Order: sequence, then structure tokens, then C-alpha cells
Amino acid sequence: MSPIPSSIVPATCSAASLSSRSAEALPRAVLVLGIESSCDETAAAVVRDGREVLSSAVHSQISSHRPYGGVVPEIASREHVGNFPVVVAEAVAHAEIGWPEIDAIAVTHGPGLVSSLLIGLSGARALGQALGKPVWGVNHLEAHIAGMFLDPSAPPPSEACPVLVLMVSGGHSCLVEMLAVGHYRLLGQTLDDAAGECLDKGANLLGLGYPGGPVIERAAQGGNPAYLKFPRGMEHARNRKTDNGLDIELCFSFSGLKTALLYHLKNHPEDRAGHLADVAASYQEAVMDSLALRADRALAATGARTLACVGGVARNAVLRAKLDALIRRRGAQLRLAPMAYCTDNAAMVAAAAGLRELAGIGNPPAVEADPSLPLVEEP
Repeated sequence: MSPIPSSIVPATCSAASLSSRSAEALPRAVLVLGIESSCDETAAAVVRDGREVLSSAVHSQISSHRPYGGVVPEIASREHVGNFPVVVAEAVAHAEIGWPEIDAIAVTHGPGLVSSLLIGLSGARALGQALGKPVWGVNHLEAHIAGMFLDPSAPPPSEACPVLVLMVSGGHSCLVEMLAVGHYRLLGQTLDDAAGECLDKGANLLGLGYPGGPVIERAAQGGNPAYLKFPRGMEHARNRKTDNGLDIELCFSFSGLKTALLYHLKNHPEDRAGHLADVAASYQEAVMDSLALRADRALAATGARTLACVGGVARNAVLRAKLDALIRRRGAQLRLAPMAYCTDNAAMVAAAAGLRELAGIGNPPAVEADPSLPLVEEP
């Protein structure tokens, strides 16, 4: 394992010094060390030219948060401190490169849990100072989008765009049109909970544990998805705008689904044991139906020929099957991030930064954490 220079652990340093270094010219072949700590995964990766993953190390905290049914920010940030030097050293060692070969460091600076973001940022800054390398800030949502280009079979962004992107994770659910690297148009978003959050809360109500997406998917195997007809939030809402100007028919709502499950289990507690697989399958079906419906509407509205699905929920087999069916019906293409790069990881962070450099638009310096950082300004 390659030791981190000067035994670096997360610490603060001058933002001004970072800004000046971030503008330095880089070689055409860009080797980026990515760092991710926006929630409960501590990750580091080395990626060449935004596409070629040389290494990817992820330390999960699931076992630490499982007893609480969700992520506890204080625990997450504390574990990031211990995990940071380990994952960075692993990533550099597995990439079989020397520290001087790294051209730049890319770190998630938002959105996410502010206490978690700060650990990654401070560690990246310390590394940048020690190595004399620029430190770039990467939007976590843009990183998820970049994850689809880590599939070796995917065309480069210049050929793939425009792409309709369905982004679904524990903290975000939205529809975005990718026009080019760094250029996005927000089409729709959740008006309450994210799809992943809905799955987490459903799993908790069913007594299945955490994280919700994988445990519900396992529990639903062999179940009847038509056992219960759960609501698909705002399924029939059409022809009006949200307060921020988005088309309501492209927006999601999952709060009613959670409430429906809560009351069903209250009125039929025996279903937790007697029909657990059926209830889990019905709940999962409602979540995935809602996502696929909006994706289908967005394809029709934009005329996009390529649909991509990114984020942790993109690992779900039911969702993948539904999206595959709709793109076949529309004669479009489906792009998915490789399974290893759907959930939070640092390869997608390094990829996002590398793609921006190669597109000639550059990256902002990693100056401060922004827990509410938007991908695009709302219309």
C-alpha cells in the first residue's frame, strides 16, 4: 500500500493557494485522483482521461448505520476521518502509479452531508498542498452522470449527447437532459422524498433493515407485485407547472406511497409475516413504476434517443427491466452505469473532472462545501 505523503490525514489549508494552482495547464492525458465522502461511503479512485478506471477503493459504513435504520451524520463524519487515508493509499497502490504521476485531485464538494463533505475536502486540500497539485470541486450529481461513461462500451459524451438522464438515489430523484459535458437542463424532480429514501423507509416499516433498496429487492423475490395496488404519486397530474417552473407530469412524489404502506400494515399486521414477499414486491413495483412513467414521458417530451439511469437505485433489476422495455417500445437506447459505479464511489468523481478537462471547460477549485449544491439553477 502506497503511504500518503507526510502521513496526511484530513486537515484544513488555504483556499487561496488552491485557487491559484487550479488554473495550471495540464497535459492532454489527465490522471485524476478522485475523492468521495458526501454521505456514508469513503472512497478514492484513479481515473485516466475521464474513462479508464485504474483503481477504485470504497469503504462502506453500512454496518455502523444499520442499527439506526439510516445514516447518522456524526458517525459518518467520524468514520470518514479514519477511512480517508486508507482508501487514498489503496487507490494509489492499486493503480500502480507514483504520487508525482497524479495530475490533479477531484473531490466532491456538494451536495451531501456537510460534516461528511468537509472531511473529504480537507483531506483533498492537504494532499494538494503536499503534492503541489490542483484540487478541483466536483458536483456529486454530475459525478453520477459521468458514471455512465465508465462503461467501456459507452460512446464518448460528444457522440452520446443529448442524453435523458434518470438520476435515482437515496438523496436525489430527478430527470435531467445532458446537452454536453457540463451543460444540463433540469426537467423534473421529486417534490418530497427521493426514491431511495422511500425504499429505506418502506424497508424500515416492513422490519427488513437497512439499506432499503437491496433488502426490499431480496424480500420481493417470488412475491406478487399485483398483491396490493399502492398509489403512484401524482400519476395523473398534468398540464401545470410546479412553483419553480417544472412540468408537473415529469416530477415525482413518494410521500403518499409511504403513508399507504404504513396504514396497510397498521390495518393488516399479519401481512408482515404471511405476505411479506407480496407486500415488498407491490411496494417496489409502485416505486419503479413511478420512475419509469416519468422517464417515458420525458422521452416523449424531449424526443431524446438515449435514456441513461444512474444512482444507487439504478442497480434495481425491476427498474432496469422496466426501462429496457420502454426504450425498446420507443426505439431508443439505454445507458446504465456499471453496477460498481451506481452507488457512491470516487471513480465517478474523477471521471466527471476528467471529462470536463478534456471538454475544455475546466473545473472549479474546491474551496468550500455546499450541502445544497444544485446541478443546474432551477428555471
